[in-house]
Amino acid sequence: MPYSTLLEDLKTTLQKSKVEKLAIIASKNFLVKELIDLTFYHDEQIAFRAAWILENVYSLQQDRFLTQANYFLLKLPAQNNLSARRHYSKILALMTRKNASPEIRKIIADYDTGILADTIFSWLIDEKVPVAIKSHCLNILANLTTKHDWIKEELLQTMDFLIDKESIGFFAKVKQIRKQLIKFQ
Repeated sequence: MPYSTLLEDLKTTLQKSKVEKLAIIASKNFLVKELIDLTFYHDEQIAFRAAWILENVYSLQQDRFLTQANYFLLKLPAQNNLSARRHYSKILALMTRKNASPEIRKIIADYDTGILADTIFSWLIDEKVPVAIKSHCLNILANLTTKHDWIKEELLQTMDFLIDKESIGFFAKVKQIRKQLIKFQ
């Protein structure tokens, strides 16, 4: 499948099964870097669909994603497409989990995640960011507390500030994150 064919596929509405198929094809035929670059495409729908495929590459073809994990982390702060951010934040939440693969854990351990934490905090407090992204942001920041002590207190204060401004779903997520943070003490 040539790059131009992938671009044509991204111009159409996609179903989950098609996204999974494209993730496998794209990870075999293109550099993951090209797919990451497509998540910044000028057409927001194409960028969103590319990010959805990228998330599936991470989930289904992680060995292919690993080669460009640092590039993904480098590009994450520049992602301004809210639809693509949902997939970016989910990928980063998966990457920072304690049960991530040893290869991913090493990449996160070696990366300057302070920059990522700053970006994720800014997404968390941005009123325009949907709650699904904020939910992933909470996970990411809680996961990064093992690497950055300062995040815990800042996250607790931020959750206190946001709790009355967000939905009941956000409230439930905050409750879960508080329990997680208590375990880290």
